[in-house]
Order: sequence, then structure tokens, then C-alpha cells
Amino acid sequence: MATQTLTRSLGRVDLIAMGVGTIVGAGIFVTTGVAAATKAGPAIVLSFVLAGAICALVALCYSELASMTPQSGSAYTYTRGTLGEVPAFLVGWNLLLEYAVAASAIAIGWSGLFGATLNSLFGVTLPKAISAGPSDGGVINLPAVLIVAVLVSVLVLEVKLTAVVVKTLVALTIGVLILVVAVGAPHLHPGNWSPFLPFGVHGIAAGAALAFFAYLGFDVVATSAEETRDPRRDLPWGIIGSVVIATGLYVAVSAVLTGVAPYSTLGNAAPVATALAAVGAGWIGKVILVASVIALTKGLLMVCYGPTRLVFAMARDGMVPKALCHTGSRGTPVRLSLLLGAVVAVVAGLLPIGTVAELVNIGALFAFVIVALGVLLLRRTAPDRPRPFRVPFLPAVAVCAIAGCIWLATTFEALTWLRFVIWSAAGLALYLFYGRRHATSVLEASATTPSEPAMSPTPAAPDAALPDTAALPAGGVA
Repeated sequence: MATQTLTRSLGRVDLIAMGVGTIVGAGIFVTTGVAAATKAGPAIVLSFVLAGAICALVALCYSELASMTPQSGSAYTYTRGTLGEVPAFLVGWNLLLEYAVAASAIAIGWSGLFGATLNSLFGVTLPKAISAGPSDGGVINLPAVLIVAVLVSVLVLEVKLTAVVVKTLVALTIGVLILVVAVGAPHLHPGNWSPFLPFGVHGIAAGAALAFFAYLGFDVVATSAEETRDPRRDLPWGIIGSVVIATGLYVAVSAVLTGVAPYSTLGNAAPVATALAAVGAGWIGKVILVASVIALTKGLLMVCYGPTRLVFAMARDGMVPKALCHTGSRGTPVRLSLLLGAVVAVVAGLLPIGTVAELVNIGALFAFVIVALGVLLLRRTAPDRPRPFRVPFLPAVAVCAIAGCIWLATTFEALTWLRFVIWSAAGLALYLFYGRRHATSVLEASATTPSEPAMSPTPAAPDAALPDTAALPAGGVA
């Protein structure tokens, strides 16, 4: 009989590291400067605070549903339990696209950075034939294919190994970011922060719209519910903790960048290296190149991890073929990891991503809105259901989360909305022709879902607005 269970081995620190590892990618070395130069100026610090605040509101909604339904599938699973099969399938379908396109784009970006690092450190230039796809004048983007293959091999071994790799890479990335702040802080010039609002108040909002998409990775934490030892207590910590830590890192780096150099000089592919080179720390450019490769590696690992757990949940529910939810002897979905890894490798190796990557953003925002709606709906339809974590100040938090996501979605071009509609229509057709006929009921799905471990002897109070701070390890969240 095919195994349909995952191994529970992740703790609170593992979850936070996975969330931070996905959110804090190589973009922190690029997005901060570009957003400052083109959108907000020195007020980019406030843009990251605003984007982090909207994301934190969504994270609170995720945390309540995750503590109530600690199963793989993230927003797909929550939606199925609140709004039904059709909205759930569409959420899962759009999140799958988010992950797949993002993984391919990150793999291509990793290949470019890897080539630049080889050239900078060793003077080696990779032949274009094996470092670019046909559309870019090459034959195959071999580095992109190989990095996907390596990371998929990590994913199929054991989830605990994945967590160890991620924690190591996160520690290295954070170490480099602390180095950036330490090197730049003595060279801050307050005059560079004047005018603070060169693009007006609107610039803060425009910068937030660009910055928000750096935070989308916290959804990966929710997909790991069935591999978490104590999901009801630790998932909220992982989701909220990763957003808070990532926001602090983005704010610190953007403050240093705009204080060290005029914001107008930061609109290039390496703003951190450019700014610090101007104050005599040119050596850090090589460090940042290596750090960017590390950051992209951990980000790609987590973005490859997320869709396997999402599709695992959909397959177990019968929405897609059940054979996909088979797990190997180590408790990982080997078939799914290999299949999705192959798709990502082919796209990254042969195709350009282009503007299709915008679908990552709109699909995620759609899922976030549905999750917030689900919290409001369950508070009305199942008010007595146990909630180890409760969103404080409802309905205000959920309403603000929905409004923030919709506001950000209005910044997309019409062509992006058209692609979203076409992809959603394709998903609806798949559901009607397959998922509707094979899907198990919610009760049947609950019966076949492995039960979570027993609650710890000192569970959080049902009405607690925040996780139990007494359970924090010495030294705080991380």
C-alpha cells in the first residue's frame, strides 16, 4: 500500500529558518537599492515597514488557520475547509504556478550570479552555449539545471536534512548582512537622507508595492505543517517570526544604503556593492557576490520544497492523481519532488521567464485574500472550534489584510490580469474534468490525514492573542 504520511521532525527554529531563508533572498542585495532609486528615495525604509506590516497582517491570518488545521497544503487546505472545493482548487492551482515560475526564475538568476562570481573570483567565463537557453543565444542553461538537480536530491533524502542545509545558509546570509550594516554604519551621512520623501508620500506606497513581493515566501512555512513536531504551537512562531526578522533585515540594509550613498546612485544591479565601494570597502563586492549565490541557493531550495507539499495535499484529497502523494522510506514525497524538479529544470534550462514571472505575485495575493476571508468566515460558522492561536483585533486585522492585498494587486498591468484569468480558467477546467469526480469529501480527507502529535502538557490558552512567550528558548525566537 502506498504511503501517504510525512515525517514529523521540524521544530520552531527550523520553521523560522525556512521562512527567513525563503523571504531573504538575493533580492535584498538588489531590490533595496532599486526601490530607493526609482520609487521611494530614503523613505524606502518606511516602504519596507509598510510592506512588512501588510504581510504581518496576512501572517496572523495564516497562523490562526495553521494552528486549527495543521496539515500540508497551506492556503489550499485552509480554503477547502472554509469555502469549499472550487475556491480551494483555484488557490492551490495559483500557488502551484507561483512556486513553479518562481523556482524557474530563481534558478536562472542563480546561474547568472554563479557565472558572475566565477568571473570575478577566478577570471573564468562560462561558454554561452551552456549558460543560456535558446532564446538567449545559447543551447541550455546548464548551471540552472544542475542546481535544481542538486537541491531536489536534498529534498528527497529527508526533511530534517533540508532544514539543516537551510539553517546553515540562512546563518551565512544573515552574517553577511550584519557585515554590510557594520561596515556601512560608520560612514553614514545624514545629508543623504534629505530630502527624505523625494517622490512624495506616494513614493512610500510605490516602494511598498515593489518590496512586498520579497515577503511572499512565508507561505512555505505553512506547507510544512505535517512535518512539524508540534504544529499548533510552532507554526505561528515560524510564520510570524520569519516575517518580523526579514522586515528588520530589510529595514537595516535599506537605511545603511541610503545613508552611505545618494539614493539616486543605487539604481543598478549591485547597489550594496556600489554604495560600500564608494566608502573604500570595495572588497565587500566579492563577498556580496558569494552571499548572493548563497541566498539564492537557499531561496531556491525552499521554493522547490513548497510545491511538493502543496501538491501532496491536493493529491491526497483526489484533486490530482493520488499516485503523486506516495512517500518514500524517508517520509518524503519522492515522486513529486522528482516530477516538479524536472519541470523546473526544463523551464529554467530552456526558456526565458520574462513578464510571466508577474503571475507569481498575483497568484499569491489571490491566495492571501482567500485566507483572510477564511478566518472571518470560520469565526462566524465555527466560533467554538479550538483555536490555539487567535488573530487579535478581528475583524480589523483580516479586513486590513484583504484591503492591503487588493491595493497592491491594483498596481498590476492589464496583461498580468489577463494571464491570471487564463491560468485560473485552465485550472477550473482541470477541476471540472478530473478533480470534481475524484475528490474525497472533507470528512474522508480528514479520516485519511495522519493525526498530529499530542499537544504539549502546557498548551497555549485558546484565547491567547500571541504564542506562549514562556515557551521561548533562551535568547528569543531565533
